[in-house]
Amino acid sequence: MVRLNGPRWELELGGEGYPQSLVELQNPPEVLRGIGDREVLSGPCLAVIGARRATPYGIAAAELAGRVAAECGVTVVSGGAMGCDYAAGMAAAAAGGRTIVVAGTGADVPYPASSAPVFQAAVDSGAVVSLERWGQTPRRYAFPRRNAVVAALCKVLVITEAGQVSGTMSTADAALELGRTLYAIPGSIFSPNSSGTNRLAAEGARIIPDEASLELAISMDFGVARFCSQGERPAAGPVLSALVACPSRPDELAARLNEDVLTLLRTLTDHEARGLVERLPDGRYSPTKEYLLGQND
Repeated sequence: MVRLNGPRWELELGGEGYPQSLVELQNPPEVLRGIGDREVLSGPCLAVIGARRATPYGIAAAELAGRVAAECGVTVVSGGAMGCDYAAGMAAAAAGGRTIVVAGTGADVPYPASSAPVFQAAVDSGAVVSLERWGQTPRRYAFPRRNAVVAALCKVLVITEAGQVSGTMSTADAALELGRTLYAIPGSIFSPNSSGTNRLAAEGARIIPDEASLELAISMDFGVARFCSQGERPAAGPVLSALVACPSRPDELAARLNEDVLTLLRTLTDHEARGLVERLPDGRYSPTKEYLLGQND
């Protein structure tokens, strides 16, 4: 089992360094254990959370949110899960920002094992914190408590991609109970992965339709300025425009665009070779996260 190395510490409820934001919880943890720099807990924090089994769109949205927050000097918090949490944390670290992972295991036990890089990135550029004892392996009861701590630590939660029933939505509910601000990055109305996010937007969460809106929202809510800005994404053709709206199978896409299937398959093959689209496990094609982040020419 992978274990994290770094300076360990424990903060007791009511003691020095204990995050005041956690006191707002109905049952604040008696002890918060962590590895890394505990001072990061006192700075401005924004959570970026989303689906574990994320689509390329969800991954791209999470990376965008993590990067923009880091470039604004705001610490990015997540649960360290695979998918959107992992993408946001790694993007924040790559941008030179600070990140916090709230573990559902002991703070020294990365879970899942595939998330070890984002846990280590948090130790190197922020902290990994946990309510659990050192060395504690995964327990189902621990993750709802973990989600509440994620919500409490932050002033703002960014929901990148979430179904109606998910851990992401439970974290959003906890945030609302604590009076935190929610940002919702909307997705296709046909995508079950975005149904929860879209519902939050309909119910009053701040809608983030593009990168400029995210930068403006963070600047207003945290009183900070971004250190750099990105250029606009290159224009999309009809195939990419249709896939951005809704990942589709070739026959569905051909019917929608009134194209011959063989011609469309050649286009998809070309786009796939150029890194613009990828084939999902269920046979649908989707724009790659690299395209969605505007990195392709």
